[in-house]
Amino acid sequence: MKRYAIGIDLGGTKILTALVNRETGEVAAHVKKKTKKEKGAQNIIRKMVESIEELLVDNNLNQEDISSIGVGAAGQNDRANGILIAAPNLDCYNLNIREELQKHFNIPVYLGNDVEIAAIGEMKFGAAKGCKDFVCVFVGTGIGSAIVKNGQLITGATGTAGEIGHVIVDLNGRPCACGAHGCLEAYASRSAIETRIEGALKKGRKSCISEYLEEGKAITSSMIQKSIEREDDLVTQCVSEAAEYLSGGLASIINFINPELIVLGGGLINAVDFFYQKTIKKARAKSLPVPAAKIEFKKASLGDYSGVIGAAFLEDRGY
Repeated sequence: MKRYAIGIDLGGTKILTALVNRETGEVAAHVKKKTKKEKGAQNIIRKMVESIEELLVDNNLNQEDISSIGVGAAGQNDRANGILIAAPNLDCYNLNIREELQKHFNIPVYLGNDVEIAAIGEMKFGAAKGCKDFVCVFVGTGIGSAIVKNGQLITGATGTAGEIGHVIVDLNGRPCACGAHGCLEAYASRSAIETRIEGALKKGRKSCISEYLEEGKAITSSMIQKSIEREDDLVTQCVSEAAEYLSGGLASIINFINPELIVLGGGLINAVDFFYQKTIKKARAKSLPVPAAKIEFKKASLGDYSGVIGAAFLEDRGY
C-alpha cells in the first residue's frame, strides 16, 4: 500500500488540501486557499491543481507516491462518475471533478460529500472512533450531515441522504441557496446568522461586531465569538435564534434515526461554544424522552482536518 493520499475538503469559503499518511491518519502537510466561487468552477479546479502540485514539490514526492486523490465537496454528488451535480454554496453544477483533475494527474480520483468525508475521518481517527451508529452534522457556510449505520455510510437511493440542512422548518419561510424556502440552513448556518446580523445593522441596530467588519468581507465565526464574549445583545440574539432552529433539526434526527451519537463540527461549532452548548441542551429537551436519555453529543475532534483525512480514505469505499 502506498503511504500517502491527497485529501481535499472543498467548502463554500475555503479549499483545504492535505497530504495524509494512510497508515496513521496524520496530516503531513496542507495548503489552504480561499474558494472565491464568484470566479467560476474552473478557478476552483485550478486552485485544487495548484495545491496538489505544491504539496508534491514541497514534500519531494512524485505522482507515483500517491495512492489517490479524494475530494469532499459541499453538494450533491455522482460518486460513481466523480461529478459534482449541484453545489449551490459553490455555485457549481455538473462539474466533472474526476475528469478535470485527471487531466493533470495520473492518479485515481474519488468524490464524496464534504460531511460524508468528515464522518469517515471522525469514525477512523476522531470523535466517533469505535461507534457504529452515529450522525455527523457540520455547521458552517451551510449545514450538512452524514449518517453512519452499522459502520457503513447511508447514502440513499440517489446518493443524497443526510441533507439535514434542507429539511423544511417553515413552509413559507426564508429563501435558501438551494432554491427552496424555509430550509434549516436558511435559519441555523453561519450564513443565516450573518444575514440576520447584517439586516439588523442596516435597520439601525447597534452592535460591537461593527468594529470587526471589513468592506466586502463576510462575518466570520471568529467575529461572532468575539461579540458574544463582549455580551453583545444583537449577536447573542441571532445566535440564540439559530440554536433554537438547529436544536429542532437535531431533535428530529434523534427521534427519526435514533443514533447513539451526534458529532457536531464546522467553523461555527468550533469557534462559538455558546452556540454548541445551547444547541445540544435544547436538542435533548425537544427529543422524545427515551432516545433523549441515551443520545450522546461530541464535537468533531479532528478540527479542520476531519474532512481531508476522510477524503484520503474514500478509495477504500470504492467510490
